[in-house]
Amino acid sequence: MTGPGNGATGPGNGDRPDNGPPLLEVCDLVVHHGQLRALDGISLRVFPGEVYAIIGANGAGKSTLLRTVAGLHRPTAGSVRFDGQEVTRLRPELRARQGVVMVPEGRRLFGSLSVEENLLVGDSYARPGPWTIERVYEMFGWMRERRNQLTAQLSGGEQQTVAIGRALVANPRVLLLDELSLGLAPVVVQRIYGMLPQILATGLTVLLVEQDVSQALRVASHIHCLLEGRTTLESRPADVTADQVEAAYFGLAGTASASPPGEGGEP
Repeated sequence: MTGPGNGATGPGNGDRPDNGPPLLEVCDLVVHHGQLRALDGISLRVFPGEVYAIIGANGAGKSTLLRTVAGLHRPTAGSVRFDGQEVTRLRPELRARQGVVMVPEGRRLFGSLSVEENLLVGDSYARPGPWTIERVYEMFGWMRERRNQLTAQLSGGEQQTVAIGRALVANPRVLLLDELSLGLAPVVVQRIYGMLPQILATGLTVLLVEQDVSQALRVASHIHCLLEGRTTLESRPADVTADQVEAAYFGLAGTASASPPGEGGEP
């Protein structure tokens, strides 16, 4: 497991942005899947311009957290606030129209539709903003000439970029990215993450779920580790050691939050 600070290139691997109140706030979130408590009292604050990474092993509750923020799971307790407004009970499509847009795990494209038709799905609930289908074509140069190709015929990496493009044309304020690297070759993962600075330059904030700890540490300005639905670590990458991250990830004895004063998950 690569330690923090080893080649980190993410934005703001230092102080959190001084941009006022958090854009996204989760407070004491509890989520059940049947009798299973998937999330147990999770709190976090994501500030404008951050890349906030949720890390953890399989079954830690990462995707459940992201899906709850997107409105796809109804919490048992706790709250989700976006731009100062309570959205805990708001339907997913209404959150999307307010600017909370998700790239789901496994892409979830319409395989029987073309590249452009998939992008039009995102455009159907778009907010006003800088992202258009034309701009997506400019960013992902291969898409324009293959816009009429069925997405089922694309490679995994190409499908992932279409899923990102579909989310971008909705002009999100917070982009939720769930396991971008899942099932992709390392070189493809590096290429996709290499696009992140261009995306952030348009003013986006990113909440990222990633099982690849080294990748998350490279791009994140803030990390939050989950284990069995509970927080085991929350910190800036520069403020933790590889041993602390490993202990939080695997639940080793002595795990404790490394959050500096005033930087923890409690609102």
